[in-house]
Amino acid sequence: MGVNLVKGQKVNLQKSDGGTLRKVVVGLGWDEAQPQKSGGILGSLFGATKTQNIDCDASAFVCVSGKVVSNTDIVYFGNLKHVSGAVQHMGDNLTGAGAGDDEQIIVDLNSVPQNYDKIVFVVNIYQASQRNQHFGMIQNAFIRIVDADNNQELCRYNLSDNYNGMTAMIFGEIYRYNGQWKFSAVGQATTDNDIKSLARRFS
Repeated sequence: MGVNLVKGQKVNLQKSDGGTLRKVVVGLGWDEAQPQKSGGILGSLFGATKTQNIDCDASAFVCVSGKVVSNTDIVYFGNLKHVSGAVQHMGDNLTGAGAGDDEQIIVDLNSVPQNYDKIVFVVNIYQASQRNQHFGMIQNAFIRIVDADNNQELCRYNLSDNYNGMTAMIFGEIYRYNGQWKFSAVGQATTDNDIKSLARRFS
């Protein structure tokens, strides 16, 4: 059973028996909140109208001294694998439908070059401002770390704050400290509208 984290909590990343982790799966998930039906005769006949699904995109920023130094260090649906091969995005989910992880990013901890000290995991709503969508329309959002060798969940952070008006989220980060990999549950919401503006926070 993995550890349930609270915002700001940090944990060592190690196997359940205390051994060294080789590779982890970072699973990110969310559900679209059910819209409330509008009132009146038309509302009772047709319910609420919804034009587009909310498309959340997960990305990983592979950082040197906590900073993104190159566009090639941004792993997302348009760049699925880091140049080092250590971080790989498993593909885009356009709707967030279904149970479990909506998007996954695999990190081979042993292969992360020594000059990289932090990997930040973020999610933004695609074309949020154009579609008038925000994280207040999202529920059951989480990030979890899984041992890729045995599929055992090591830790999970369920986001529970009110994120009305927020269009992006820094979910958490894996970072190197004194030679040991750790995970920090961040849960910081922002109003960034795309991946590039999110990445500039780490430039």
